[in-house]
Amino acid sequence: SIICTDTRKIEENCMFFALKGPNFNGNAFAKDALQKGASYAIVDEEEYRTSEKTILVNDVLHTLQELSTFHRNQNKAKVISLTGSNGKTTTKELINAVISKKYRTIATQGNLNNHIGVPLTLLSIKADTEMAIVEMGANHKREIAHLCQIAQPDFGYITNFGKAHLEGFGGVEGVIQGKSELYDYLTSHGKYVFMNADDPIQQDK
Repeated sequence: SIICTDTRKIEENCMFFALKGPNFNGNAFAKDALQKGASYAIVDEEEYRTSEKTILVNDVLHTLQELSTFHRNQNKAKVISLTGSNGKTTTKELINAVISKKYRTIATQGNLNNHIGVPLTLLSIKADTEMAIVEMGANHKREIAHLCQIAQPDFGYITNFGKAHLEGFGGVEGVIQGKSELYDYLTSHGKYVFMNADDPIQQDK
């Protein structure tokens, strides 16, 4: 089933996940999503459980993330994750362009690379998908580690360690530690690291 999180983009028979943001509450749009053709609306506030097509959960975002991990593990696709301070989206497109010559692939759309975008990418994996290229972005420590728990990558690549989001990471060393969470996950799970041999920082890791 198709997953929707925006009532402006509802597709017939999709599942609407009522996500919350700093300036909106997706629960308030659940009824509208159903009227526009969604099969079910996933909500986490009792007052918006208005019909048998409304499913109440403890936390919509957490449910979306858990569903994406379940879906990822129900399919045979191998997951290639990449992160870095610069060039993530371009590198993702290049990897996809090359790999898709031999394998059936899906890849992150645009730069949907956060705690919502990664699950949505995983949920786009089809039964015949062989490789999923998943871009991961972060501006604080532990975010990449969390995304790895969701995506459970088989392969990973870090483009570079730059000076982006220094405040969130607490400096350049924090950036290195935060982005390296991808390699930490891969090595601790016996998976594969593609290392940028032109980057002396990665050589030291």
